[in-house]
Amino acid sequence: MDQSTTVLFGLPGVRVDRVSTDDIGVRLVEFFTDDERAAACPGCGVVSTSVKGHAVTRPKDIPYGEVSILLQWTKTRWRCREEYCQRGSFTESVDELPPRARVTGRLGRAMGWAIGDAARSVSEVATSHGVSWPTAHRGFVDLAGRMLTEPDPVRVLGIDETRRGKPRWDRCTTTGTWVRTDPWDTGFVDISGSQGLLGQQSGRTSATVVGWLRARSAQFRDGIEYVAIDPAAVYASAVRTPDLLPNAVLVVDHFHLVAKANDAVTKVRQRVTWDQRSRRGRAIDPEWANRRRLLRGRERMSDRGFARMWNEIDAQDPSAQILSAYIAKEELRTLLSTVRDGGDRHRTSHRLQRFFTWCADSQVPELLTLAKMVDTWWPEINAFITTGITNAKTEGYNRLVKQVKRSACGFRNVDNSARRIRFHTTRSARASIQTSC
Repeated sequence: MDQSTTVLFGLPGVRVDRVSTDDIGVRLVEFFTDDERAAACPGCGVVSTSVKGHAVTRPKDIPYGEVSILLQWTKTRWRCREEYCQRGSFTESVDELPPRARVTGRLGRAMGWAIGDAARSVSEVATSHGVSWPTAHRGFVDLAGRMLTEPDPVRVLGIDETRRGKPRWDRCTTTGTWVRTDPWDTGFVDISGSQGLLGQQSGRTSATVVGWLRARSAQFRDGIEYVAIDPAAVYASAVRTPDLLPNAVLVVDHFHLVAKANDAVTKVRQRVTWDQRSRRGRAIDPEWANRRRLLRGRERMSDRGFARMWNEIDAQDPSAQILSAYIAKEELRTLLSTVRDGGDRHRTSHRLQRFFTWCADSQVPELLTLAKMVDTWWPEINAFITTGITNAKTEGYNRLVKQVKRSACGFRNVDNSARRIRFHTTRSARASIQTSC
C-alpha cells in the first residue's frame, strides 16, 4: 500500500506523507491534514480558501512497540475573509488533535485509563510518556468528565467513612486558638447494584450525609429502600431526617456489632488483670496468653483448644468476668446468626432475651454497656436479621479507596481525590457495560 495514501491508524482526519526510521529505530511519521472540515473557521463556520501560511507541530503520541514514535504535523494556517467574523486567521485542527494540543487524543485517553483504572500516580504516568504532570492529569480529568455521570437510582445504599489524612492542629482565624482537625470522607455505595462508589463528601457528620442526598434527585431518594451503616449516631440521624428518605429502612451491619462485643471482652480482660495484678498483662498470665482465643468464635476452635482456654482462665479469675464476657459475645453472635435461619421471629426473640438476661445477671459494667447498645439499635439490628443486608460491599470499596490514596502519596485537592477514587471504584461497572454491549 502506498504510504502517501495510508491513513494514520487511530487519527482520523489526517494522512501520512512519509515514515522514516533513525539509527536507533525511532520512527518519524510526517503527515498532513485530510479533512475538509479543518478549513472551516471556528468562529463563523465558513470554509476558507485563503492560505496564510503553514505551521509544523510535533504532538506526542502513544508508543509503537518497544520504541517511541515521533509525529510531525504540517498544517495550514487559513485566513477568514468574512467581514462579520472576528477571527482573522486560524490553524487547522481535527478531533484527535484540537487547537494548541500537545498530545494526541488517544495518548490523553491512555494516560487517563492508566491513572484511573490502574491507580497509578500521575507523576509515574507522566514520566513514562514523557509529558508534564499537568498534561497527564488533564488527560485523566477529560476522561473522567466523560465517564463519571450522575448515579442512577439504587435500592440499597451503603454509607461509611474513610480517613483522608492525619489529624493536625490549625489555628482558628476567629478565636486564635489551636483546633484539632481530623479529616474524614463519607462514601456512598450501591450495595444492591454494580455502580460501585456513587460519590464522596468531605466530613462524617449528619450535615455531610444530608447535603449529599439533597443534591440527588427526588427519584433517587424515593427509590432507596434500605440504608446500611455501622452503629454511627450521626449517620442514623441523617437518614432519619424528615422527608429525606421516605421509603428507607435503616440496617446496622453485624460485623461492627461483633467488633464491639470483642472490644467489650478486651476491656473486661484488661480491667480484671489490673484489678488482680496491678499491672498490664504478660505472657505468663493465662488471660493474656489466650487473648486471641477469646476473640475467636467457638466454632473456629478445636475442643482441646477451647478446654485449655476455659480451664486456664477459670483457674486464675475467681470473679469469672472474663469468661462471662466471652459467653456474652458468643450469645450476640448466635443472635445475629439467626439471619441464616430466615430471620425466624420466635427464635430471634428467644436468643435476644437470653443475651439480655446473661448481660444483666453478670453485672459486668462492660456487658451492661454492650446490652444497652444492642437495645438502642435493636430495630436496625432486627432489620439486618430479617433482610440479611450487610455493609460488606462498602467495606470492600474502602480498601480500594485506601489503595488509591497510597498510590497517589496523598491528595492536596479534595476534588482531585474524589474524582480519582470514584473513577477507580467504578471500573467494574464500566467493564460490565462494555461486556454487555
